[in-house]
Amino acid sequence: MEEELKCPVCGSLFKDPILLPCSHNVCLACARNITVQTPEGETPVQSRASGSSDYDYLDMDKMSLYSETDSGYGSYTPCQLKSPNGVRVFPPANQPRHCSLTCPLCHRSVSLDERGLRGFPRNRLLEAIVSRYQQDRRASASSSSTAVKCQLCDRNPVDAAVMCEQCDVFYCNACQQRCHPSRGPLAKHRLVPPQPNRAAGVGAARGGGSSGQLPPATARKPATCVDHEAENFNMYCYGCKTPVCMKCLEEGKHAKHDVKPLAVMWKQHKCQISQALNAVSEKAKDAKEFLVQLKNMLQQIQENGVEFEACLVAQCDSLIEALTRQKAKLLTKVTKEKEYKLKVVRDQITHCTMKLRQTTGMMEYCLEVLKENDPSGFLQISDALIKRVTSSQDQWVKGALEPKVGPEFDLTLNTDSLLQTILQLDFCQSKDVQENPLLKQMQAAASSGEAEMETESPGVESGPSVPAAPLLQLEKCCTRNNSATLAWRVAAPSVSPIEGYILELDDGNGGQYREVYVGKETVCTVDGLHFNSSYNARVKAYNAIGVGPYSKTVVLKTSDVAWFTFDPTTAHRDIVLTNENQTVSCSSYDDRVVLGTAAFSKGIHYWEVRIDRYDNHPDPAFGVARINTIKDMMLGKDDKAWAMYVDNNRSWFMHNNSHTNRAEGGITKGSTVGILLDLTKHTLTFYVNKQQHGPTAFENLEGVFVPAVSLNRNVQATLLTGLELPKNTKQ
Repeated sequence: MEEELKCPVCGSLFKDPILLPCSHNVCLACARNITVQTPEGETPVQSRASGSSDYDYLDMDKMSLYSETDSGYGSYTPCQLKSPNGVRVFPPANQPRHCSLTCPLCHRSVSLDERGLRGFPRNRLLEAIVSRYQQDRRASASSSSTAVKCQLCDRNPVDAAVMCEQCDVFYCNACQQRCHPSRGPLAKHRLVPPQPNRAAGVGAARGGGSSGQLPPATARKPATCVDHEAENFNMYCYGCKTPVCMKCLEEGKHAKHDVKPLAVMWKQHKCQISQALNAVSEKAKDAKEFLVQLKNMLQQIQENGVEFEACLVAQCDSLIEALTRQKAKLLTKVTKEKEYKLKVVRDQITHCTMKLRQTTGMMEYCLEVLKENDPSGFLQISDALIKRVTSSQDQWVKGALEPKVGPEFDLTLNTDSLLQTILQLDFCQSKDVQENPLLKQMQAAASSGEAEMETESPGVESGPSVPAAPLLQLEKCCTRNNSATLAWRVAAPSVSPIEGYILELDDGNGGQYREVYVGKETVCTVDGLHFNSSYNARVKAYNAIGVGPYSKTVVLKTSDVAWFTFDPTTAHRDIVLTNENQTVSCSSYDDRVVLGTAAFSKGIHYWEVRIDRYDNHPDPAFGVARINTIKDMMLGKDDKAWAMYVDNNRSWFMHNNSHTNRAEGGITKGSTVGILLDLTKHTLTFYVNKQQHGPTAFENLEGVFVPAVSLNRNVQATLLTGLELPKNTKQ
């Protein structure tokens, strides 16, 4: 309540408050300070610089409407104003003056008449409330700050523990046991806890005061009329909304106004305020209950957050544990494969070493035989020796000097699908609806049970009608990359058979719907959507009668990044695809083109191609193309492809057989070539081993683009998709 009792000008409790015509109050002294005096015909200057106080005009020299002994109608002192350049301006003495006062709360200006500030009624009710509030506050401060001391301690009295009601004396525990024992004639005295107000009363009585209570508030005199000071208010002017006296009705300006007895209007307005307070009290009660609800919700959110975090951690730990177990199994397989290869190589080393030792010994023996000069002895063993040498030579046939196993492991771990699933791991929108993480259903106004209701009550026969709205089967709806699959079913059988369905999607930006499928099937896959976009989808059925209403709308969100492979259906016949269409090679010495399975027309996309084999320094090409680009020549030789072809030393950009921007630096086995297609800026940029290679290759790209690669039989490459954008980019 204290804020209601403070003056908006000085910020202190009201002192001699007056009531302005706008129903706001202000101290009488503050009203004098904010009263402005201007020459007749001019309006008070109220414009203030930005950021200044609401009372900047108080900086002007103050004007006093009253002298110390003014009767209320006294003379005016000249108002000293300042010109815009800061020089004081004294208005002519004979120039008429105009006084006005602006309310500091609503900024409504009111002109003062010849009575000055006495023309405003004094708010005696507010003054009385302020007086009571000040007394209560002083009493409370005195009660809280006064420490009751023992009255029998000789020096340094301590706080009293009890008070005897009969003796009116405060005792500490020690003095009470010594001077006021609870036995004998004092056994019937009543000891109570000390009361500060009682102590003040006792002190006042001992000091000659008449009472221990605070003096009552001074009785207020009845309010008198502003125009007739000797008359009390006894009537209420209904039109002017103000109390009046009898003289105001007889000779004043309220003579012909509609008036009512003051007591009747007093009771009526009290009743109205009470009713309004009851309504406000109900709202305040609701607000308190709402605050309690919000505070309880804070605790619930905290508890549910901790529980949900624990559940999430447990689920992720379970996935990590399963992945760890699977990793151990895979490592066991790798270990067995490694041990097998080591055993085969060791056995081959032992066998080859033994044969080599035997061959070396025979060769040394033959050399010693050749040194002998005895022809008869030589011819005696030469035939057998020749057969042995020939037989030894036949042991080293083709394949005997080749390893039985290679150093590379013929094991390929494909983690792309799992990585894609992990990256798409997200919360479902509702716990009650098990939906694809990429599929978010629009919140319906009706309950879930209402969606299952038939358009007509069962058992009631009706004539032919349009089909009911189909129901989308959310558990069968899903998205993959930039494709969306939707499934629906009939909500209720129709009298007239359904002839087909119409599936509609918007443009991914909340635009107009367009038909993407018309037919009898209840499942449809839509390809070629934009990546990282949300599509609204709906379906309706039709029959011979007409077209039925739409189903509820669902939102299909496509993947943030593209996951794709090489497309075997559009690749040249010499292209060889392995590793689930992610690794490409060629059976021809001529360049052949292979395209990706994804098409881009919007957004930013980045993918890489890793060089697995690079023989005889060929020059493969990497980039983007239209779907109808030529497949039997190097990428970029026609006007439907934009590419960079590169060898082991340098590279060029090529489009429509035009070679530009030669850049030093090439590729080797193990290198990666990155392609950044930015369709927001309509540019194509290339990277080699994560570093931008050359300037921006192509600009002003418009339309639909497909990833593309051209290579010959000297190159093998693997496609890497779903990657983050590169960080090292030339400005």
